[in-house]
Amino acid sequence: MTVTRRTLLGTIAAAFAAGPGLPAFAEGDWPSRLVRLVSPYGAGGANDISLRILAEQIGRSLGQQFIVENKPGAGTRIANELVARAAPDGYTFLYAAAPYATAEALFGKLKYERKDLRPVAMAVMAPIFLIVNAKAAFKNLQELIAHGKAQPDGLTFASPGAGSQPHLAAELLLKDAGVKGLNVQYRGDAMAYTELLAGRVDATLTAISTALPHIRSGDFRVLGVASAERSAIYPAAPTLREQGYPNVVASGWFGFMAPSATPQPIVERMQEEINRALADPEVKQKLLAQGLEARAGTAAEFGKFIDDETRKWGEVIRAAGLKGE
Repeated sequence: MTVTRRTLLGTIAAAFAAGPGLPAFAEGDWPSRLVRLVSPYGAGGANDISLRILAEQIGRSLGQQFIVENKPGAGTRIANELVARAAPDGYTFLYAAAPYATAEALFGKLKYERKDLRPVAMAVMAPIFLIVNAKAAFKNLQELIAHGKAQPDGLTFASPGAGSQPHLAAELLLKDAGVKGLNVQYRGDAMAYTELLAGRVDATLTAISTALPHIRSGDFRVLGVASAERSAIYPAAPTLREQGYPNVVASGWFGFMAPSATPQPIVERMQEEINRALADPEVKQKLLAQGLEARAGTAAEFGKFIDDETRKWGEVIRAAGLKGE
């Protein structure tokens, strides 16, 4: 076949018209360079640690470097906006967290829109456990609720930050139990635990990994888990559903998202690699050690999950009159 000058120029023009993201993938070599995975939290937490576990596994599988870039602050909005504005070329992904689904209800208009990011795949769930001081008089959830109803000011919960999943789960429990209460906000779990150990608050809802030392020492008692089903992380804890509160289902979660115009073939390949990593027994065990459950799935499933979470927690936030700072 003879390639004329006119044919060659037409081919080049078509390539430019296809947009900046597509020609790179047409070469069939993605990823051909380093890939950024943006964490909305600082180093050392569950989000950061689980992302590094997955980054190593995915990078090994694809023969390319996947690096973690920590962009903490503003209730995850800094990282969300950064990735929403990134080039949609498959070299920047967001490791989104639960506040992604509550940001608009809490803070109003954002500097990015939900349509600016597309789901790639869910990665992990972080079950939230209801924990009390082991010296407290209440030994189970029913006794805790009865205690709250007997107090003029109801129950007091220590929460690791306004608008966090533990905070919202506590608001939902108070509403469903028909008991008054106060959520006292602290900067992280450590300060919340200090108040609980001192007996200055009645309870907290928390990821169990950071609480395990206190549980093992006998200082904390676990009254339940806010998951839909019992967690393999601490199977002795009954769900709050089992104890008469079917609506109180809440978990932290992390999953991958990409700029919305990222080519579909790249999204599908990344989804495949994420799910392959999550199926690895060693990866699963590493995640469990961090109090996290591997949750493989499709982009469509993750998108529906985010939509459901946004609707559910938006209603809770508005009903409680919560506003982010």
